Amino acid sequence: MKIGVLIMEGPYQHQAVDSAYHFAKAALARGHEIAGIFLYTDGVNNANKFIRPPGERNVNGMLDELGALGIPVIACSACARFRGLQKDMVSANIRASGLGSLAEFITAADRFVTFGD
Repeated sequence: MKIGVLIMEGPYQHQAVDSAYHFAKAALARGHEIAGIFLYTDGVNNANKFIRPPGERNVNGMLDELGALGIPVIACSACARFRGLQKDMVSANIRASGLGSLAEFITAADRFVTFGD
């Protein structure tokens, strides 16, 4: 089964990123495919590669890890612009794109799951 994921919460506010990460890892372990992960609204803040909390889980690193596995991880470019996220602030395995990427993920996926409000 192909699954698309939408993350709408920022880092360390809620458990949305953690839940999405563990969901994606579990889905991959069960043989499913992740069509893509789209970071929307405050979710784009998770793309910031300068997030390096001491002694805490690194939510940016978790998403970067999924991107390194070949899963497209996309941050909404308009949302990023509104939140001051510059291109040079985004992790290597995460890229910015428009809502067309979200539409592609929804179209390609058999199921689509949203994490956050």
